[in-house]
Amino acid sequence: DVQLVESGGGSVQTGGSLRLSCEASKDIRSTNCMGWFRQAPGKEREGVAAVDSDGVTTYADSVKGRFTISKENANNTLYLQMNGLKPEDTAMYYCAAVSSRCGSSWYRDTWYDYWGQGTQVTVS
Repeated sequence: DVQLVESGGGSVQTGGSLRLSCEASKDIRSTNCMGWFRQAPGKEREGVAAVDSDGVTTYADSVKGRFTISKENANNTLYLQMNGLKPEDTAMYYCAAVSSRCGSSWYRDTWYDYWGQGTQVTVS
C-alpha cells in the first residue's frame, strides 16, 4: 500500500498562489498515475489534474493555465502549484494514486486506489 500525506493548504486572497505537496510513503514510480482532486461543501469530488509515469499531464478545464501538477521522484512527492486563485477554488484538496496509467479515467475518483487525508484551501 501507499500512504499519502498532503500539506500546503491555507487561506489566501483572490489572485494569490499556493503550492500543495503530497508525500508518498514509497517510491512513486510504482504508481503510474497520480492526481489531485478537490471537494467543496455540498459538491461532489472532482478531478483537478493528473500526471502519469512518463510525465504526461491532464487538467480540468476550470484550472487550465492556472494550476500546474508536477512530481519529484527523488523525494516521492507530488505537487500542485496553484496561481490566480479564485473563490470557487475553495475546497478540500486530496491527492490520489493508482498503479494503472491515467488514461481517460483520470478524473474519476473511483479510478484511484490510494488517497490522502486532504488539505484545506480557502480563497476569499
